[in-house]
Amino acid sequence: MSTPVSLQVRVEQYLAERRRLGFKLSSMAYGLARFARDVADAGHQGPLTVDRMAAWARQAKGGRGDRATSARRLKMLRPFTTWLRQFEPATEVPDEAVFGRVPGRMSPHIYREQEIVELLAAARKLGPPGGLRSAVIETLFGLIACTGLRISEAIGLQDADVDLKAEALTIRQSKFGKSRRVPLHPSAVKALARYRTQRARHVRTTPNASFFITTRGQLLGEPVGDRQVHRIFERLRKQLGWVDRGSHGRPRVHDLRHNSEARIIPSAASVVFDT
Repeated sequence: MSTPVSLQVRVEQYLAERRRLGFKLSSMAYGLARFARDVADAGHQGPLTVDRMAAWARQAKGGRGDRATSARRLKMLRPFTTWLRQFEPATEVPDEAVFGRVPGRMSPHIYREQEIVELLAAARKLGPPGGLRSAVIETLFGLIACTGLRISEAIGLQDADVDLKAEALTIRQSKFGKSRRVPLHPSAVKALARYRTQRARHVRTTPNASFFITTRGQLLGEPVGDRQVHRIFERLRKQLGWVDRGSHGRPRVHDLRHNSEARIIPSAASVVFDT
């Protein structure tokens, strides 16, 4: 009799298979991991059911469980559950009957200048005293806000991709599988140079090393993870008590990049990095 394979392992197998085909899947990976934990915490046994998936989809992180958010979360599970049926034929695949059709594109939270300033000030106070974590998070959030990088692109930067002499970043394997150059405002160059100097006091680096790194324990110097970044952002967001002005239920890290695109923050880098 074969040993049952956990849902978490199946999630990892699915993501690995999709990534071999060239998909990034950072948002899906985060969502599927949360779903697998929820299933385990609920003590669910046997094949996945639509009822179990719908119960998870209703759990809005921001405390606002609207049908649109639930529909999106359920839609994310469809390709995975379809794939899972090859191993668990009784797995149910959710359709639109539960929450209705997923609506069109949702509007982001456009941050005000003061909110950006408050976020970076709060990041600057992160402990431990004398550690590198505050510099990593402050610089990362500031860079996303003033360049419009996706979080996966920012945390995927290697040291050689940050060319301060040329005042530009190289983004490799971006959304459409191509590399591109992103120019930097002089204020951003100054902030990135300051971070690089701070980082050098804690770890040795090479051109292929990650630019933004984990700062604690045995993982010191390893690439910072998106789950860690989201977790810290959620903590700071709650601490700052922002009122959501988008349609996602709460301000998100991803929304920072829209400030640059929408030109709501004039000279974004100077606002972000000269504070």
